[in-house]
Amino acid sequence: MAQATTSSDTTVHLENWQSSSNAEQAFRKALQEAQLPTTFQISTSNLIINGVDKEELRKIIQLTKDLGYAPRVKKREIPVLEMSCASCAGSVQSMLSVQNGVLHASVNFANTTAQIEYLPDTVREDALRSAVQSIGFDLAIEPEESSEENKAIRQQEHYHKIKRKTILALALAAPVFVFGMFFMHAPYANWIMFAFTTPIVFWVGSDFFVHAWKQAQHRSVNMDTLVALSTGIAYLFSVFTLIFPHVWTSNGLEAHIYFEASAVIIAFVLLGKLLEERAKNRTSDAINQLIGMQPKTVIRVDQEGQQTEIEIHDVLIGDLLLVRPGEKIAVDGAVVHGSSYVDESMLSGESVPVSKSKDHKVYAGTVNQKGSFQFRAEKIGKETILAQIITLVKEAQGSRAPVQNLVDKVASIFVPIVLAIATISMIIWWFFGGDNSLTQGIMAFVTVLVIACPCALGLATPTAIMVGVGRGAQAGILIKDAESIERTKDLDVIVLDKTGTLTQGNPQVTDSWWANEDATLNDEKMETKQAVLYAMERLSEHPLASAVMEAWPQQNTLHLTNFESITGKGIVATYQEKSYAVGNQKLMLAQNAVISDEMQQRANTFTEQAKTVIWFAEDYNVLAIIAIADPIKSTTPAAIEHLHKMGIKTLMLTGDNAATAAAIARQAGIDDFESEMLPEDKTNYIKRLQAEGEVVGMVGDGINDSAALAQADVSMAMGKGSDIAMDVAKMTIISSDLMKIPVAIRLSKVTVQTIKQNLFWAFIYNIIGIPIAAGILYPSFGFLLSPMIASAAMAMSSVSVVSNSLRLKWRKLV
Repeated sequence: MAQATTSSDTTVHLENWQSSSNAEQAFRKALQEAQLPTTFQISTSNLIINGVDKEELRKIIQLTKDLGYAPRVKKREIPVLEMSCASCAGSVQSMLSVQNGVLHASVNFANTTAQIEYLPDTVREDALRSAVQSIGFDLAIEPEESSEENKAIRQQEHYHKIKRKTILALALAAPVFVFGMFFMHAPYANWIMFAFTTPIVFWVGSDFFVHAWKQAQHRSVNMDTLVALSTGIAYLFSVFTLIFPHVWTSNGLEAHIYFEASAVIIAFVLLGKLLEERAKNRTSDAINQLIGMQPKTVIRVDQEGQQTEIEIHDVLIGDLLLVRPGEKIAVDGAVVHGSSYVDESMLSGESVPVSKSKDHKVYAGTVNQKGSFQFRAEKIGKETILAQIITLVKEAQGSRAPVQNLVDKVASIFVPIVLAIATISMIIWWFFGGDNSLTQGIMAFVTVLVIACPCALGLATPTAIMVGVGRGAQAGILIKDAESIERTKDLDVIVLDKTGTLTQGNPQVTDSWWANEDATLNDEKMETKQAVLYAMERLSEHPLASAVMEAWPQQNTLHLTNFESITGKGIVATYQEKSYAVGNQKLMLAQNAVISDEMQQRANTFTEQAKTVIWFAEDYNVLAIIAIADPIKSTTPAAIEHLHKMGIKTLMLTGDNAATAAAIARQAGIDDFESEMLPEDKTNYIKRLQAEGEVVGMVGDGINDSAALAQADVSMAMGKGSDIAMDVAKMTIISSDLMKIPVAIRLSKVTVQTIKQNLFWAFIYNIIGIPIAAGILYPSFGFLLSPMIASAAMAMSSVSVVSNSLRLKWRKLV
């Protein structure tokens, strides 16, 4: 059974492991049943496995979770340095993915980060960094609490560095361009262009050559390779011609100089990178806005009432914190003193402020209005809802849509193919170009390398995903991954839970009819009866008791005697020598209470409306009937109507009885429903729909919905539901407003539409541009593309893709 630990061993620390032979046998049996490798060693809660591939390792990790052993798995987002194009991201991702102990790695070129899920007991972060450094890139490994702030600083520094180089390159390239285009025969024109071009190539554009050399050392090529080769060859050819012009003139050829090509190409490429960087930074606006919602300081109130301003990182659970008018709430907690209205639009997307008073929950990032209050800190740091939202948005923005896999494959072979096309173009020109064939061939080579742009392909999908996820967060829709965005647009059927999803999830008294209708609410006898009702329901354990208590709240509770709970019927008690009963009609019959025809008719009406009827009697007389129901949300019918207009069928699955289900379905406008369903019934129902070829979305809020949410193609959880449902679902609607479902579907459609537009323009640009650069139009039209024009077109292709993605910010979603 045991096996010595080797360099290829995978170590997984199991938090809840109770070492025993029985535990090992049970674990081995579970591995066998799952058809997974069973050769392992357990050492002080460390599971050591040898010789498993990545897929088997992921399955073993999931199995340990299912068995309740809590494997130690770490997930981090780490900035990647030195990337310049999509093929760079592919190289880093491939290197990270093959490291032992890495479960999953995804590198996003748009936000220059790597999302890595790994086993910290098998591989260390410095080992991952070394692996990435070995192929010419780097990981910025730093404390998690400061990573986001440091990332923002690095982005600003990188942007300003490119800006400085771009301004300098344009300033130096301008005279080169003027001399090269208009004064090429002026005295010393070539030497002047040489003087201005040399610092551009060896100083301003040095990064292109350095990165290209690093890639060459690892037998790899990227965007920097194309720029370095094109500008370097044009520069060296021009220097050679400048020093040895007779090599050409002695053969009757003109000694062409192309310093302006090198200078202007580098200037335009840097200008494109500057505009691209500026646009890419705007794709992270949603994250930056969320981060900016949390204040950096907060006022703490001690036991003596003294107020002290402290850093937010110093807040402890249980601290009493003061919030003044207009301030942002720092952490999650509950109001202790005072009252106010709080703008919670960052959570719900609703602009109407919410009233807050004693015991009401408040959340980090929300904004206090005019009042002030003190609240007790309950969740701090990463535990606050705001922090969790930020984490989810970051992970979703860095995730990969399925279409990205195809793009990555294209990007990985793009540069080698372009190099081959450029070389073939130069050879054809050399042999068949006639006069100046060599110089024309070199220029074709340079132009093909310059116009090719893998960056546009690499940016097409991630920039659209980043903006789409951010737009969703601003609308109160948290999206966990890019795949769910891509899939939501294809929904055919949406299955909805009833309680808490279609309805408010909070039973309320909707109707009441008192036998003594002549008595007013101010009548002393009526008030006494209501006080008795409240006192009885206060002692009741029935789930609907709180609804009655909320309908007739009392300041003072009466003292009852002879209180008794009768299973399946209700409760009885005595007050001032009178007997009272609260319950269903069976209890009234058992108490021999008199029920009038009118009262029975009203009760029947309430029952037909799917309302629960509570009977209240004094001695032998029924005093009142009370109708209780869980009302549907005010926006539910409109949301269902929107879904129908989109061509999506709606179904309701509920564990409630058929009469209640029918009434709710009728009020909401649901197409069809199934009642009295257990959790496994919901899951099987969704499986049946999928077997019929339907793309199914599931919307729920309870623990009993989690299996159905996991089975559905697209799953949405209500933000005010259970943590398990939100953990399983791919999307979370923070406000629990069903109107957000059509918004999510529309967001999916416009995001995927943007991705397709981006990919179309990126592909069509290269498909058309590269042949033109090679000179395909020259035989028929005598047209040759200038390398300078090619560099400007290449720069603008990436900018156009990112700019198109940014249009998502203003697309209408309803």
